Amino acid sequence: MFDSLSDKLQATLGGLRSRGKLSEEDLDKALREIRLALLEADVNFKVVKELVARVKERSLGSEVAKSLTPGQQVVKIVYEELTALMGQGSSKLAFSGRPPTVILLVGLQGSGKTTAAAKLALFLRKKEGKAPALAACDLQRPAAIDQLEQLGKQIQVPVYLDRGSQDPVAVAASALEQARAQGRDVLIVDTAGRLHVDEELMDELVRVHRQVKPHNVLLVLDSMTGQDAVNVAEAFADRVAFDGVVLTKLDGDARGGAALSVKAVTGKPVKLASTGEKLDQLDYFHPDRMASRILGMGDVLTLIERAEEAAEQDEQEEMERRLRSGQFTFDDFLKSYEMMKKMGSLRSVLSMVPGLGKQLQGVDVDDRQLEWARAIVLSMTSEERRRPDVINGSRRARIARGSGTTVQQVNQLLNGRKQMEKMMKQMGRGKMPNIQSMAAQMKR
Repeated sequence: MFDSLSDKLQATLGGLRSRGKLSEEDLDKALREIRLALLEADVNFKVVKELVARVKERSLGSEVAKSLTPGQQVVKIVYEELTALMGQGSSKLAFSGRPPTVILLVGLQGSGKTTAAAKLALFLRKKEGKAPALAACDLQRPAAIDQLEQLGKQIQVPVYLDRGSQDPVAVAASALEQARAQGRDVLIVDTAGRLHVDEELMDELVRVHRQVKPHNVLLVLDSMTGQDAVNVAEAFADRVAFDGVVLTKLDGDARGGAALSVKAVTGKPVKLASTGEKLDQLDYFHPDRMASRILGMGDVLTLIERAEEAAEQDEQEEMERRLRSGQFTFDDFLKSYEMMKKMGSLRSVLSMVPGLGKQLQGVDVDDRQLEWARAIVLSMTSEERRRPDVINGSRRARIARGSGTTVQQVNQLLNGRKQMEKMMKQMGRGKMPNIQSMAAQMKR
């Protein structure tokens, strides 16, 4: 996500970081590049203009003039302004003291509302310890009820529906009664969408809203549509009092205009974002963390949270011990592989490590390489996994045949393990490894 914008901003600001002095001409040149990068990312024109003006005003002020490293101070200002642009403060949902908490999802057809409803239910069950239920109130789109019912079965969350009804208000009322009777503490209401904002859509939403009295109204937006998503948010803001935004398909959006514009345009924050196609890939939106990742400063907090979710406490402690000692066997690889699958794509995980964002530019990070690497490891004996140094030429040929790969690929993996062990020793001593150099060596 934000790959193109991130690359351009990092390239522009990278030249400022090392400067001991910073002239107004240097600043203007950098701000021009920042403006172009944001506009190309489909950020709202007015939003870009105001952000650049604030950065310039602060950068020419005393806080930079008195700084020993003006270039770094400007980077800090850009980070703070990006964070403020996306919305400061908590993105948490409001939960009622008298359950069930009702969450009403609204949005246009095709925004991913139904899938977002299921993702949100799973998120609340796993991350917040809630007992959610889903209400199938989209009676306009064919198969919407079937889709939600199937998703509910996958995540083991009840779905309240009425196939014979044409009245979404009646379905919502019945769902609320069932949620209370069954002790569910959250009810997520999936509503119908249209291809555009119209009176019929708004009238239906108002009637459902009046019936269930939601504690949270969330507008679901497809971030792939860029500035169009912001226009939809603005139109909804004029007609429906929503509390925040759920951004879908953020993982496929290299531009990021919707995430960077919606708060400034509507005054409503992005509360949750979908970061992948899997049902468990939804999380609270953290503007400060996102700004940090865009600027190549990493996202340690999210990385830690994902690692904690992916491994048990004793596994974390063992991996930390081995990291400090610089040991890395192929048994460790298999454990790491399973953890990595739970944490997300390899590039997304590496991009959260401070300092690696810039190094990843031009590096081929392909998750499929992990798949064939796993196949090779599984073709090894237990001794070979524990003691990779015993793998000679004949063993390499046998492993290649057993895994359906080539001896060259086996050699690449063996070289990669050595590089990984070297990297772990460096990190154990507090040094940042050179990812580009290691990637080149692993391909030899």
